[in-house]
Amino acid sequence: MSIRSMALGLLAGATLFCAASPAALAQDEQDAAAFVQSLHFRSGAIEVPEAKARFNLGPEFRYLDQTDARRVLEDMWGNPPDEDVLGLIVPRSPGLADDDSWAVVVTYADDGYVSDEDASKINYDELLRDMQEQINEANPEREKAGYGTLKLVGWAVPPRYDAGNNKLYWAKELEFNGQSGHVLNYGIRVLGRHGYLSLNAVSGMGELPLVRTGMEKLLPMAEFEQGARYADHNPKTDKIAAYGVATLIGGGLAAKAGLFAKLGLIFAKFWKLLLIGVVALGGLVKKFFGGDRRNTTVR
Repeated sequence: MSIRSMALGLLAGATLFCAASPAALAQDEQDAAAFVQSLHFRSGAIEVPEAKARFNLGPEFRYLDQTDARRVLEDMWGNPPDEDVLGLIVPRSPGLADDDSWAVVVTYADDGYVSDEDASKINYDELLRDMQEQINEANPEREKAGYGTLKLVGWAVPPRYDAGNNKLYWAKELEFNGQSGHVLNYGIRVLGRHGYLSLNAVSGMGELPLVRTGMEKLLPMAEFEQGARYADHNPKTDKIAAYGVATLIGGGLAAKAGLFAKLGLIFAKFWKLLLIGVVALGGLVKKFFGGDRRNTTVR
């Protein structure tokens, strides 16, 4: 069975079990290793011209340009095509084919200059309660449509805005259908003159220490080019976003593509869990990956 076949098999039902033989598992591991070897990794200084941004990656990270990033997300991990993906930042260790792998999906939103005037006034406890209430209120419709329930358990890492560098980060702990295995959604937003750079990682909650350490290292490695930086903003000419910092945090769960269409990595985790016979959440995952993208407002 190929990696892609197993990924697509996740979408066939709400719960699936796998009783793969050792020989089949070994073949799948060989297929995954061969796929990773076919990728073209880059390191060091990385330009992202679509966002007028760059990464100055340390030796612990490598980068995949859009073509290979989409190969990983779509061919290896079974996500639908997404032209908004600009690249993928991958730790050197663990590798993409390892059980505890994680990576960072890079996108850019050109919604305009996001004012940070509200950043120091945000009550994050109150914001969390509002988000939890909105998600809970929407659960009956999710269940009615056959997609199960979603629960925002809480902050895995409380939000923090670095006003000096105009960077925002936080992490959420999510629960699907009451499953005991929770999901970690870790996000970084780098504010710029014309929009913001979005860096998103998804993994199981068990990888929180690993992912948190990696994202903290990655945080200072991302910046906009001269002329596109937050400090270069011209209020007389520049487009202003219709939302502030609070919406960047709270809006991600409201906008379908803000959480999962951009974060195919969760699919890899379910694929790996499937290999060892753990219940998968296929029907629910399909809902978040599919659907109409036209209403996406915050990524």
